[in-house]
Amino acid sequence: MESRPESPQPQGAPRWVAMFYRPAAGSWRTAAQSPHRSPVLYALGEMTRAVRARGDEVTVALWGPKDGAWHRYDAPQPQPPGHRPDPEPSPGEPATLAERMTGRRHQVLMAGLTNAGLYDLSPEDDTTVQTLVERLDEAAVRRVAHWLTTAGGPR
Repeated sequence: MESRPESPQPQGAPRWVAMFYRPAAGSWRTAAQSPHRSPVLYALGEMTRAVRARGDEVTVALWGPKDGAWHRYDAPQPQPPGHRPDPEPSPGEPATLAERMTGRRHQVLMAGLTNAGLYDLSPEDDTTVQTLVERLDEAAVRRVAHWLTTAGGPR
């Protein structure tokens, strides 16, 4: 029986973060992050389906803010195939597809910044990320995130 270590608490200010356990590396990796819960849950579901489609086992951890500090939440349980209505957004969360795509671009940039080793962003940095999210399409955002990930890779 394989033993998995507990998911480490993400670094930086509390936000919504999904982490996947990688058995081959024996480590946890940040898979998605956003200031809102819905985009992270969406990404978590998509990634879980992709991993299971390859026949691999999935172990995830969901971290988020609670009373201004990090809190580990129970990861959502897989739903049977079929119609799954979108959950109602909580106050302050995006509701339309355009807002969700903006959230997704934000999440991709934040993941790139994390992979580059930048965790604690200033309010000015947050404003800059939001400006990039609003002005760039998804392909351009993914390219920038790729550059950041490459820059933060092993040297």
